[in-house]
Amino acid sequence: MNRERRITAIPSPGLSALAVVVLCAASGSVAAQAIEYRSAGPELIVRDAPSPQGRQLFRLHPGTPVEIVVSQDGWVRVREPGGSLNWVEQQALSNRRTLIVTAERATIRREARTDAPAAFQALRNVVLELIAPPTQGWARVRHREGLEGYIHASEVWGL
Repeated sequence: MNRERRITAIPSPGLSALAVVVLCAASGSVAAQAIEYRSAGPELIVRDAPSPQGRQLFRLHPGTPVEIVVSQDGWVRVREPGGSLNWVEQQALSNRRTLIVTAERATIRREARTDAPAAFQALRNVVLELIAPPTQGWARVRHREGLEGYIHASEVWGL
């Protein structure tokens, strides 16, 4: 049986498009997808299996960003900012996009430039709402107190 494979990928810097196709084909991937993120709703319980009978591992604070890995019958396997892979109920996720600060102290700027004046600072593990997708390494964010500005992508998780 002759099946045609369609591979869609955007190469990262230093990796040729051919290398991406070869890597995807070697792994058996049919298509490479963009990473998808959501945020924890008010009652997000993380479990070890995709079932209400799965052992409860912990709860995530509302707004915490999670990376969607796979969906299955109303359950979603997610990667949380700490790196663990576990299961959550799909209905417990919010479509609101958030980021979590990974730097010890991040300076959020008034403009998307390193020399722009500071709008505010945020400490590690502060959750910020993503207002606009990143461009040229900067993401526009809002703090829950209403402060807005631009944070460098290297200082957050969830992009």
